[in-house]
Amino acid sequence: MENNHDIDKKFNEASQFMEEPATFPGFDKVWAKVEERLDKKEDKKKIVPIWFPYGIAASLIIGLGAFYFINKNDVSEINKPVIAQNTVLPKTYSNVQKIDSTVKSNIEKEVHSQKEIQKPEVLVYDVKIPEPLRNPIHQRNKQLDFSSDSYYIEKNNNLSSKTKSNEMYEGTDGDGVLDHDDKETKIEEVIVIGYGTVKKQSCTSSIASITSTETVRYKRSKKSKGITNSPTIAMGDYSNVQYHNSSPNYNIRNEFKQSNNIPQALIGTVSGLQIMTGQGAPGSANQILIRGMSSLNGSSDPLYVINGKVSDSKSFSKLNPNTIESVSVLKEAAATAIYGNKASNGVVVITTKKLSRKERKAFEKLQKVQDSINLSKQIQKQNNEEYDAFVENPFELTKNQSVSTFSIDVDKAAYSNIRRMINNGEYVNKNAVRIEEMINYFKYDYPQPKSNEPFSINTEYNDSPWNNKHKLLKIGLQGKEIPMNKLPNSNFVFLIDVSGSMESANKLPLLKSSFKVLLDQLRPTDKVGIVVYAGSAGMVLPPTSAKEKGKIIEALDKLHAGGSTAGGEGIELAYKLAQENFIKDGNNRVIIATDGDFNVGASSTGDLQTLVEEKRKSGVFLTCLGFGMGNFKDNRMETLANKGNGNYAYIDNLQEANKFLGKEFAGNMYAIAKDVKIQIEFNPKYVKSYRLIGYENRKLKNEDFTNDKIDAGELGSGHTVTALYEVIPTDVNSEFLPKENDLKYTKNTNDENFNDELATIKFRYKKPDGDKSSEIVQVVKNTDHSFSSSSNDFKFASSVAWFGLVLRNSALIKNKDLKEIENLAKNGRGKDDEGYRAEFVRLIETYRSMQK
Repeated sequence: MENNHDIDKKFNEASQFMEEPATFPGFDKVWAKVEERLDKKEDKKKIVPIWFPYGIAASLIIGLGAFYFINKNDVSEINKPVIAQNTVLPKTYSNVQKIDSTVKSNIEKEVHSQKEIQKPEVLVYDVKIPEPLRNPIHQRNKQLDFSSDSYYIEKNNNLSSKTKSNEMYEGTDGDGVLDHDDKETKIEEVIVIGYGTVKKQSCTSSIASITSTETVRYKRSKKSKGITNSPTIAMGDYSNVQYHNSSPNYNIRNEFKQSNNIPQALIGTVSGLQIMTGQGAPGSANQILIRGMSSLNGSSDPLYVINGKVSDSKSFSKLNPNTIESVSVLKEAAATAIYGNKASNGVVVITTKKLSRKERKAFEKLQKVQDSINLSKQIQKQNNEEYDAFVENPFELTKNQSVSTFSIDVDKAAYSNIRRMINNGEYVNKNAVRIEEMINYFKYDYPQPKSNEPFSINTEYNDSPWNNKHKLLKIGLQGKEIPMNKLPNSNFVFLIDVSGSMESANKLPLLKSSFKVLLDQLRPTDKVGIVVYAGSAGMVLPPTSAKEKGKIIEALDKLHAGGSTAGGEGIELAYKLAQENFIKDGNNRVIIATDGDFNVGASSTGDLQTLVEEKRKSGVFLTCLGFGMGNFKDNRMETLANKGNGNYAYIDNLQEANKFLGKEFAGNMYAIAKDVKIQIEFNPKYVKSYRLIGYENRKLKNEDFTNDKIDAGELGSGHTVTALYEVIPTDVNSEFLPKENDLKYTKNTNDENFNDELATIKFRYKKPDGDKSSEIVQVVKNTDHSFSSSSNDFKFASSVAWFGLVLRNSALIKNKDLKEIENLAKNGRGKDDEGYRAEFVRLIETYRSMQK
């Protein structure tokens, strides 16, 4: 503080020789000039006196001096910053510099000495950001910075400062606009306050956003011959790419209309959007990337959202640029916070202008097509389920082929699997739709057999609901119901998949609960063994009496999922355990529970078929229980059941487990007849053409009917089996009739008289432990009843078949009205104690709502 002491000393010395307090050197001369001016009389009063600026300057100097003396005892305190609001820096004139330099230098030294301990003076400017400055598109050839409030501040590269930010900003004029004419001033800190109306609304954050007005602008540029309009597209880095045309009325939108390619219109316009043009191949799309996102996963395609709906790059590319209102690019947290992981590569949000009715319809049509394609691709990508493809049965000309043969099918897996898909809002794979399994899921009111035969035969002939010119022939079998106390003793081996794919809640946990339902149906004389397989197979419980239920449940509860899936090895071990504990004249059965995803050893469908065909010779039956979704292998499960003297069910919830393993336990676990085959011969007098609905993978050659070596389906205690034939009567000309061929040696007329016989049905079957088949014959009469007179079972079974045909998108029906199917199912619901038919009606309602 040496300067302070020097100044005090000088003022004390001066006060000893002067009667009045000393001011500053030269003050008397200034004041003399002021008095001289005051004495003069000016004739023109409106002229501003010349001494006015000097007086202002002198007053400022006096004020600074007074400020110095007042604060000289408190120089160690930290002064509060002086805030000047709405202040314009005054211009500095050269005359003011004539003020005595003594006090000025002392004051500057004093200020410099206090600089380190004082807060810097803060100048606050109310800056109105001019419109051109708010829009970076219009700021060409200028370096722009973002302030914390997202305003743009123009930086002067020629200024420098030793301040904290090492930057110098220009002053402003009265309206807040930066003034290039003001003298450069060193400023410690600048606070920019932007005033204006801000409308708060819900919006998505984006890294870059651009409107239609910003997409295209014009730049007038001079050429060698005159001035032409040259459209300019502003790039993300604010560089310019110009497209010139000799026409003075050239418009960039004309270019867009010719190319009709919105990605090309956005090249360089949206910051963060990288668009690479195609390689010239016809129909090839542009590759669009959001920079900085390609390393997040294997895919680099962003998510496209057009008017709030998820779309794809093709729909985006086909948009007319004239209809685009704005395009926004979201990435990082702004994208994933709204759209989740599917937006990991960023999101391109497109908003279109108000479209005409024609444009809107065209866009909606395009969107529906793309939605269908996307749904199919999504299912193929995320769904690893497998179903065997098959072609629906065609119509046959009766005069060329009057006989039809097939094996019965008591499987019910297709219906519960389809129910799971619809209830989950999933796409229904048409190959998962086996109509015979849908029909046989439900029980029908068929009478018990009256004789010693294992089943009764029931037929009904009436109009087809989806084509009233056609007819339907319903064939129903009712298995004899054997009381539980008269059922033979059982030897069950549970073969349980505990591989890693069974970890989810709807697999192994549901499987354990399902087997506990089955245990409740067993008697003390029944035995249960447990074999598991993952990377290898092993026995976790030897055959144990069902009266030790706690021990069996304990073994089930200890099972955990993990490892690969050696299904073939597990099947070998399970059959071996069943054979070692075989009960003569008893019920010996392996119950396999899995998702069908075998990947070790015998895993292909062909290998598994060969394996179970060999094992069925042992007299051990097979029941397949399917669990889970996503990687479910329906084709392998069905093959095992069909070729292994067994049945197949899909357990999608505990309710289904209770139905199949609880209420229908006897019918599903105790066979009363095996290798049951049906052969029907139609009378050409009444039947011009026919086709079997469903049973596509159960059809047999006509000569296989009497061949006892050919495997067929099993019928359980109390089981019902239903089959439908669609018939075209001889007096009906149908568009679905197959083309006739003129045959030379085949008899084309029916001279014999079979009265009113429509068809003859033959049935062959074996006893569960027999090798020789027996035959039953029944004749079906030709009747002409109205559909309203048909039974509830006929109406309901035909409604289930109709719904299955719609799910398969059958080409052999025209009427696919789901509302009519729903009404028919309601009319045929009849007695429904368990509520399964009512559930079917709700399933149609759910599927109908999905199609809107």
